[in-house]
Parts: sequence; C-alpha cells; structure tokens
Amino acid sequence: MRATNFRVFLPALVIAFAATSAAFAQTAPAQPSPAARTARFGVWDNSTNPNNVMTYELYEKDGSKLTVSNPSNPASDWSYVTLFDGVFRPVTGQPGAETAVELINEKSIRITNKRNGVVNQVVINTLSDDNNTISNEYIKIDKDGKITGVTHVTYNRRKK
Repeated sequence: MRATNFRVFLPALVIAFAATSAAFAQTAPAQPSPAARTARFGVWDNSTNPNNVMTYELYEKDGSKLTVSNPSNPASDWSYVTLFDGVFRPVTGQPGAETAVELINEKSIRITNKRNGVVNQVVINTLSDDNNTISNEYIKIDKDGKITGVTHVTYNRRKK
C-alpha cells in the first residue's frame, strides 16, 4: 500500500514543484523582431485628411524618425526620433513638446506625448496584418491624468 501511495504522491509532488518554479522564474521579456521596428518605414496618408502625412524612416541603427507633414503648409511640419526605449525626446517643430515610444508587440507601439513637461496624450499605433494600414487611437489626457477624449485615425501606406 505504501508503494502505491508513493507512486501517486511523487509524480504529484514533481508536477507541483515544476509549476511553482515556473511561476517564480524570471524571464526577460521577448524582444520584438527588427521588422517590428522597420515595418512602418515609408509614407502614410491620413484616410480623411490629405494635409496630414506621416513618413517613417531609419534613425541610427535600431531607431525611427517620424515626420508629420502638411503638403498645404510645409512650415507646419514636425518630427521626432525614437529608439523605442520609452525615453522622452524633443519634438522638432513643436516647442515644449516631447515624445516617448515603446514597442508593445510586433504590430503595436505606444507613443506618449508631453507638452511643457505634462503628459497630454497617449497614442496606440497598430499596424495591420498586411502592413499597409496604421490605426491610431489618440487618447487625450488632462493634467490630472484623466482621459478627456479618444479619437481614431487610419493611415494608408502610399503606393510607390
């Protein structure tokens, strides 16, 4: 009888130990592929506003530069660079503005915008499965961190 109990107890103990060990194991988060950083490279047209064009291009080894342009008013263009590390960097063409970008997964990035040191917007930028559409969810935030509005914009990759 004791051998039978031992044969049942031992495997249960091994399974419980393995499950507990796995739960406490610390693993580094999976790093998105280089394609997650470069898939947006190119020119993107706002689906409803022809005066809002995004251009993504390479910055340094693993980064990206985004330029937002207005074909009707080139003087209003602005841009920022990111290394996808969540570090705030200045926005060229928008005094007092800073932007930080983080990779969420292979298709999505989180863009956090500050004005004069205060976060005022978070953008969730999601690339379609075919890499030809970007959906942006713009979440406006007041100085107390309360969400005050959400808007959506779709961008289509410009055909060469």
